[in-house]
Amino acid sequence: MKTSTSLTGASEPGALMASEIAEQPAVLERLRVEGAAEISDVAAQIRRYAPRFVVLAARGTSDHAALYAKYLAEIRMRVPAGLASPSSMTIYGSRPDLSGVLFLAVSQSGGSPDLVDSLSVARDCGALTVAVTNSSGSDLAAAAALHVDVRAGVERAVAATKSYTAELLALYLLLAGEPDGALQAAEPLAAAAHSTLGTGAGVTAAQRYRVVDRLVTSGRGYSYPTAREAALKLMETSYLSAQAFSGADLLHGPLAMIDAAVPVIALVSPGRGGEAMAPVLQRLADNGADVLAVGRPDGIPLASDGIAEELLPILEILPLQQLAWRLALDRGEDPDRPRGLAKVTRTW
Repeated sequence: MKTSTSLTGASEPGALMASEIAEQPAVLERLRVEGAAEISDVAAQIRRYAPRFVVLAARGTSDHAALYAKYLAEIRMRVPAGLASPSSMTIYGSRPDLSGVLFLAVSQSGGSPDLVDSLSVARDCGALTVAVTNSSGSDLAAAAALHVDVRAGVERAVAATKSYTAELLALYLLLAGEPDGALQAAEPLAAAAHSTLGTGAGVTAAQRYRVVDRLVTSGRGYSYPTAREAALKLMETSYLSAQAFSGADLLHGPLAMIDAAVPVIALVSPGRGGEAMAPVLQRLADNGADVLAVGRPDGIPLASDGIAEELLPILEILPLQQLAWRLALDRGEDPDRPRGLAKVTRTW
């Protein structure tokens, strides 16, 4: 990966984030190989449970992974799914009937009290509870009936990178269908991630946003959660006012604020989601917008050949992590230590 060669020591600004971005191909391969048996066992127990509904709980970056899981549940499992409001249980004391429900909590640290408490309540209310974390010894892992370790290793930069892509792959292997088929589909992913990072396209793209104050990201289907994650990365590292919209929602009002001064990063990788972005791109062109297309040779290319559409969001975020890292440095910031933020955020 080109970014790692530009830094000489872990004490330099952005060195941690650059290192963790570069680790992702190895992390993905480790999870696919070492995590296969654990994930297969949990997936089998979910299939036997045959949930009537899936409720997903998460915060921050992991909330975007949970949104990705919502698409998997509805499309691949054919089960309706929704994102939980933990405060309904922790602040308002709600105790819903969750019999027959899969309650899936996603958290890097597994330490946020509201997620631990809401999962515990869900278990008491009859749900099958599963935690997906990067910390097998966490309170959330202990509170859940079943646990999946994403095996990303210690993540020291405040901005999450490798834990996000590991969560996406873990959720895909868990919810996409028969584990053997999912594992086979994921086999070329690590090499594709390595190739995608190796282009350095995200680093190069940072030049066009050095003086930008506002920016919009957009995608549809499986790519929409990663559009949200890209906006978060830009907000927390470069302090941009970055907003994320699904392609459909962008046309329902927010399009009015788009002009040549508000650039758009559009996720348009091959597949149904990318195809559904075609009319959005046309409307943006009509508005004179500056559009960077992720997944196209004339924008930010991805090594997407042979990769299932469901796995493309893992590749899409990689150059956008590079972009966030480089842009923060170009704007005089340290992406490893965003102001006012800590690695673990505890909410109630």
